[in-house]
Amino acid sequence: MHQRRIPPREIVSLQAGREISLLSHETGRRVGLLIDRGGTVEYVIVGDAHNLMIPQSERLRSGLTRLKGVRLVHTLRKGETLGPDDFNDLALLRLDFVAGLEVDDQGEPARLQGVHLLPTGRDGDNLAHLGPFPFGRSVHDIDFPALIDSLEEEFSKAQRVLRVHAGRERALLVSVSSLPKTEVQDRLDELEELAESCGLEPAGRVIQTRRSGERSPTLLGKGKLSEIVIRALQTGAELLVFDQDLSPSQARALSGTTELKIIDRTQLILDIFAQRARSREGKIQVELAQLKYMLPHLVTKNTAMSRLTGGIGGRGPGETKLEINRRRARERITSLQRELDLVRKQRKTQRKMRQRKDMPTVAIIGYTNAGKSTLLNTLTKSDIFVQNRLFATLDPTSRRLKFPKDREIIITDTVGFIQDLPRDLVEAFRATLEQLEEAHLLLHVVDVSNPHFEQHIQAVNKILHDLDLDFIPVLTVFNKEDLAPPELVAERCFKHHALSISAKDEATLAPLVAEIERRLWPDEESIRMSHSGEGLEAPVG
Repeated sequence: MHQRRIPPREIVSLQAGREISLLSHETGRRVGLLIDRGGTVEYVIVGDAHNLMIPQSERLRSGLTRLKGVRLVHTLRKGETLGPDDFNDLALLRLDFVAGLEVDDQGEPARLQGVHLLPTGRDGDNLAHLGPFPFGRSVHDIDFPALIDSLEEEFSKAQRVLRVHAGRERALLVSVSSLPKTEVQDRLDELEELAESCGLEPAGRVIQTRRSGERSPTLLGKGKLSEIVIRALQTGAELLVFDQDLSPSQARALSGTTELKIIDRTQLILDIFAQRARSREGKIQVELAQLKYMLPHLVTKNTAMSRLTGGIGGRGPGETKLEINRRRARERITSLQRELDLVRKQRKTQRKMRQRKDMPTVAIIGYTNAGKSTLLNTLTKSDIFVQNRLFATLDPTSRRLKFPKDREIIITDTVGFIQDLPRDLVEAFRATLEQLEEAHLLLHVVDVSNPHFEQHIQAVNKILHDLDLDFIPVLTVFNKEDLAPPELVAERCFKHHALSISAKDEATLAPLVAEIERRLWPDEESIRMSHSGEGLEAPVG
């Protein structure tokens, strides 16, 4: 390759085109050039008859929301056209342009064809195809810098329009699942709520249907990864949020392939918890869960060093930075666990004191954002923080509720539950959730206006079962009755043996308070009537 610099206005010069065409003809291999915007030939690449392997280079990297500033020009055999591999390279490497130079039977460049990304998709297509043109004409007729400048400007304009909330990261939501489409959309609806609660700006959704049991290092095929990278460029997204939990190897492979930040559902929930935790106990529990989650991600390819670390030959200066981080993480986990054990002992002492005072306890449980804190505020005239977002309240709050006849109970608001609540998070919050063990009654608050309320009920019941708490009596309370048609609320209450309320409206709570009192202090008249079959109907719940 004699010409190291291409005139900036040209995709490829006449001389360079002829040189790579002749080389390709003589060797029977595909030959390519990577050229920067200044016209410098960064790499000459020689592949096999059909493919090229583009080298990894830090020099080719740029901002995540911009093109790379590099174009690929490679040879094609007579009659060949640019194909899926070219389109994937264009997207995954965020190249400015990919050009194919068709070589004739004499080793001369015959025709040139090209493809570039579109700032906004047209009829579902994200690519614009140019040509094929006679080679000599394409060299002189296409003003390449003007084409790329206009593309960059359109990409920037599209991103500026979509970047509504300054300071908020834009994220694409991704689901890879074998579930039915409606269930996938429902899960993505919840993932979008989680993302917004975390302070992200959802920029779009990508769904990949996968056969059950199918495995892939990156979870997604090249075509879908290309689609994601193009969508990220078009929307200014710098983050991919997966609905599924990712293994450390999958997260690394996805990040390396797309050059985007990657998080999964568990990391998203952990981040929300980290933002919401206010008490010392809450912060300990969240940090513990985060460390347990991150520890498997601190891996090394050097298994020999990994085995030596911590033993003879592996201490002090011999430790790698990675192994030091792992050791410190384990030490911190041990320290936090000791602190939580102390919290558990203190809580156990507090519960014994309540039991000696013979004061019943009622715990409010339910799916996140069902209105648990609002109910506690209205019942006890408190001012606990309430907001219409997922996991608005993390730290448990207890208040006293007075009944007639000088009766009192302790009523406690607990952290909200959610489908697939991360196991490490459940374990870390066990100190908080243990107080449910001593509850005399659980108020299971359900958002009756939510179309997925039955799945929410099942998710809460599953967590109670996993925590061995399903022996405690439960009173189901359908909240937000004002947001659903009365006849529908009545039908759902009958089906699930529930009471209906509006937690914001104190006037609707009288039946609930009466039922709590009846459950905790069944008087002799109620007992007599139940034996005789008169009066009250069977308990709800």
